[in-house]
Amino acid sequence: MSFRSYMDEALSMAREAGARGEVPVGAVVVSPSGDVVARDGNRTRELCDPTAHAEVLVLRAACAALGSDRLPGHDLYVTLEPCPMCAAAISFARIGRVYYGASDPKSGGVERGARVFSQPQCHHVPEVYDGISAEPAAALLRDFFKERR
Repeated sequence: MSFRSYMDEALSMAREAGARGEVPVGAVVVSPSGDVVARDGNRTRELCDPTAHAEVLVLRAACAALGSDRLPGHDLYVTLEPCPMCAAAISFARIGRVYYGASDPKSGGVERGARVFSQPQCHHVPEVYDGISAEPAAALLRDFFKERR
């Protein structure tokens, strides 16, 4: 089976989030067979919910769709390095692989900051691939915050 990236779909979700006034982060959960199970972008403002990050929303939707609290073998594509909260949720969901775009030196929880997957308390460590479409993902964020400053 050849590799297919779903980051374009995550970027589309990020653009939609930005258009709604949310921080432009998008995520997609893909099944082991290559089917998109869930897709969404940040909705923290819309839902008045600080946990409504794109990653959490797609994990919730995928688990609900599959009737399970775990997603072994599933892939998560997200446009920004997951924060510590999202990294913990990814671990709890038993995601197989995480592909992310832009690094997050300020709030990242995977390669920077808390490094959740490196902690001995972490029960499941997914494979992590960074830098997938990093420049377009970073540009979305730069442009979004530039307009607000």
